Amino acid sequence: MPAVPTPSQLSHIDDDELARLASSWRALAGRGDREAFGIAHALEVEQRRRTRVSQLQQLPEDPGPAPRPWWKFWQPAGERNPTSAS
Repeated sequence: MPAVPTPSQLSHIDDDELARLASSWRALAGRGDREAFGIAHALEVEQRRRTRVSQLQQLPEDPGPAPRPWWKFWQPAGERNPTSAS
């Protein structure tokens, strides 16, 4: 009976091999192998963790729109009051 791999054991596997192992263990689990469910889950969790880290590194710094006063909730952020003089 194979044991569920730990994150430290999975860190030595490259991304392509991890994807191949995850799909093969998931196929075994789909055929009813009870032990394969835990192993497939551990491999897929590691895949998602790696994907999440790589996607976070690609995100640019975006400050977003400037906040507007709460009492002007009916106006879009860039629009000014047409009745005010200035």
